[in-house]
Amino acid sequence: MAGFIILMGVSGSGKTVVGKALAPRIQAEFIDGDNLHSQRNVDKMAAGIPLTDEDRLDWLQLIAKVGREHVAHGTSCIIACSALKKAYRELLRVDNPAISFVYLKGSFDLIHDRIAKRSHQYMPSSLLQSQFDTLEEPQVDEQDVLTVSIDQPIDAIVAEIAQAKLIS
Repeated sequence: MAGFIILMGVSGSGKTVVGKALAPRIQAEFIDGDNLHSQRNVDKMAAGIPLTDEDRLDWLQLIAKVGREHVAHGTSCIIACSALKKAYRELLRVDNPAISFVYLKGSFDLIHDRIAKRSHQYMPSSLLQSQFDTLEEPQVDEQDVLTVSIDQPIDAIVAEIAQAKLIS
């Protein structure tokens, strides 16, 4: 059975690292949602300007489409996408009944330390606070969301997600 997982969370929460480690374990393709941004969005973020809801709309619609296409072709995928607001997650759910979300949850201090130690093509650490300000953590009414603490080794995070059998 094909499925579609969104690895969500703020920048620096480990979406790409976890996605690359998880994909072979559950026989899914990993897609970094950052690579689906328009050049205009990339340029804004590189300049330290947070994206607006309007900026994100086409990007979220493309991510939803990519997930739908995988499932329609009988393949599973994992897409790294911040999905910070409930409205974004609702948009991703449209016509995607096989979708699940994994919220990679961590404290501002932990994630800030991680970002300070890495280089990213267009996500400066100065935008982290705006991401936390925008973040609407999933609530109990979002039953298709698994929350995983990132305050543990990558292997433990991957094992926890794989054991949840979001894609079977």
